Amino acid sequence: MSLSSKAAMNIANVLGEALPYIQNFVGKTIVVKYGGNAMVDENLKAGFARDIVLLKLIGINPVVVHGGGPQIGQLLEKIGKQSEFVDGMRVTDSETMDVVEMVLGGLVNKDIVNLINRHGGKAVGLTGKDGDLIRAKKMVFKRNTPELEAPEIIDIGHVGEVSSINTSVVDMLTQGNFIPVIAPIGTGEDGMSYNINADLVAGKMAETLQAEKLILLTNTEGLLDKEGKLLTGLSSQRVDELIEDGTIHGGMLPKIGSALDAVRSGVNSSHIIDGRVEHAVMLEIFTDEGVGTLIRG
Repeated sequence: MSLSSKAAMNIANVLGEALPYIQNFVGKTIVVKYGGNAMVDENLKAGFARDIVLLKLIGINPVVVHGGGPQIGQLLEKIGKQSEFVDGMRVTDSETMDVVEMVLGGLVNKDIVNLINRHGGKAVGLTGKDGDLIRAKKMVFKRNTPELEAPEIIDIGHVGEVSSINTSVVDMLTQGNFIPVIAPIGTGEDGMSYNINADLVAGKMAETLQAEKLILLTNTEGLLDKEGKLLTGLSSQRVDELIEDGTIHGGMLPKIGSALDAVRSGVNSSHIIDGRVEHAVMLEIFTDEGVGTLIRG
């Protein structure tokens, strides 16, 4: 068999492997949290955009939720404002919140919209303020300190949690053959803007839309055991055990929390995948092997 014939056969095999997945997922919604290396490396950005466009073209409805922490930090540095964090969460005063809205709702959101459109899609950018999409409440952050009898309550400013999601504007866009691209900014009952963790927003969005899948892009292979081996095909009970024994800790906890909440609320599966792999979204959805950690309820 010639080289070109082998290449053609490989393509045919890949398409054949993808067919049952395509048949299963046509008409379904997949929520993708976009962040990490996949947002900064040019090849990965292009691969992500093509994946999202292809999903839409074959009849799957992708909804993109994005982060932008590094970009926020860069702009704050340019204006001479020091970034401050408490246990990994950005302290967000009024001035910082203005920068967050400028970066997430403006620069980053429109860059992703433009990227998808350049690759043949029809993307529309939103923040949680548009169409009353995300209602937020101020996050109450508590820290246990040994010398204090009660937990210490720390004010980290305009950092929020999701109170509710009104998907009417997302539904309208999806039905109109558009791809929603959502910045994780919500509005409180007090009219204030709140910066919300993008993993949390993606998980709540998947729950409310009753999505088929929630996919969280990361800068790691996925969830690793204590020997550094990839874990996948996990039940929610097994994930609870891994949290209990300390295998899951630190920065992975919010992602795992969002993934677990989603599958326990009706999302068929959650995936924590390696965004450093080109076409990671496509590989996870349409191949038997995948490129990360799969969690089911």
